[in-house]
Amino acid sequence: MSESTTPIIVGIAQVEQRTKDVQTAKEPVDLMLDALRAAALDTSNPSILNRVRSIRVSQGQWRYGNPAKYLGGELGLNGIETGKTVFGGNGVQTTVNLSCLDIQQGKFDVIALTGAECGYSQANARRSGQTLTWRELQGTPDWTIEYGIGVRDSLETERGIGGASQMYAVIENAIRHDRGETIDIHQVKVSELWSRFNDVAQRNPNAWIKHNVSAEEIRTEGATNRPIAFPYPKLMNANNNVDQGAALLLCSVNVAKQLGIPRSKWVYPWTGTDGHDTQTLSYRAKFTQAPGLRKVAESALELADLNLNDIDHFDLYSCFPSAVQVAAKEIGLNLEQPLTVTGGLTFGGGPLNNYVMHAIARMVELLRTQTDKIGMVTGNGGILTKHAHGIYSCTPPSRPFRHRDVQAHVDTSGDRVTEENPADPVRVEGYTVIYDREAPVRGVAACLTMDGKRTWGYTTDHDLMHEMQTREFCGRDVRLDNDGEMVTAS
Repeated sequence: MSESTTPIIVGIAQVEQRTKDVQTAKEPVDLMLDALRAAALDTSNPSILNRVRSIRVSQGQWRYGNPAKYLGGELGLNGIETGKTVFGGNGVQTTVNLSCLDIQQGKFDVIALTGAECGYSQANARRSGQTLTWRELQGTPDWTIEYGIGVRDSLETERGIGGASQMYAVIENAIRHDRGETIDIHQVKVSELWSRFNDVAQRNPNAWIKHNVSAEEIRTEGATNRPIAFPYPKLMNANNNVDQGAALLLCSVNVAKQLGIPRSKWVYPWTGTDGHDTQTLSYRAKFTQAPGLRKVAESALELADLNLNDIDHFDLYSCFPSAVQVAAKEIGLNLEQPLTVTGGLTFGGGPLNNYVMHAIARMVELLRTQTDKIGMVTGNGGILTKHAHGIYSCTPPSRPFRHRDVQAHVDTSGDRVTEENPADPVRVEGYTVIYDREAPVRGVAACLTMDGKRTWGYTTDHDLMHEMQTREFCGRDVRLDNDGEMVTAS
């Protein structure tokens, strides 16, 4: 493979807006356009935009049909390929992986990636009773970047659970039980983990929340930190109320040389890997494990001829604390070591599927100042479901970019099946209590039957919901009625 087709990242940008005037605020596609132009300036030769042959957009909470076509038109690009991902926080890293292969194989020599969300503007519009009038941008991209969609088991829907904040809270309580920690001690440890993420955000110029937030503030419920799903108050959730956009420009070494882009701008993607765990959480062998994630991480290192100690900077996908804890355990990292370069989706900002583009951009910034260092970025879609990892450095790799889809190697032999109406008592393995804005409204519990099947129970009894938050509920035996309501607990 010729060095001339080696893929590199040469341009990065992150943009934001904080105006509360929803009538003058830019919409997501405008932020994408700003980010692309800023990324071109970042290369030191903005004419690189004239060489872009493919624009690939991270799917967001907007209704654009083909935003890449609009962006190409605004940039004066004709006949370009247009692409868009499906939903999933792994999508950006997966798209980088595929884009590197396209450049390396000579399909394109310059590719642009971008994405943006305006959750802050949407929240302000809701609060003020205003309507946002965003473009629709009809059309279908030339390429839909697909990597599997998370699927809910019908029993999950029937028993009233399914949102990410709820599912990750169920996993969090299972983690606590596995460790044998009390509710109070575990909550302190988790808040301290999240406080360390906030420490990093304070050093990140593009973080959404840059002020200090103590561990005590993170774990203490209050008017600005209301409970969402036990044990998570708001400050342990991804912060989607952000107006943030980002862009990456990838090209071949040959193009970078032609355009005179300084080598100080070049960052090499060394390896990229993809794979997934069971698409449905209910079918997982164990909530606190993710064998697919482990294999994706191991393969990224193996392809790069590296071991874990060779990685200087990590950014673990951090939508909720349980996602970080499971990932760290599977990869082999210590929760005390730095695990983010942005501050995570709570403090760095959580623009839904596009967070990883911000993580890669920040990683590039750091690596450009530490040219002998190596970074790893992880993406996670669904409920610890879809995984994509990448390794980056300013140092050229010893061999061309390498990619592997590890799915064939992921062990699924331990998967479970669900049972709707178990006759005997079942044992709780994870649970949460779900809140509306005022009070708890529903407790849900993932349970295992005597023969190892998984089922779900629920309650709306306020005394039981209170007990679930003050006494360890994992490991307890409960009996369910025919509708799944927990009628007895011991």
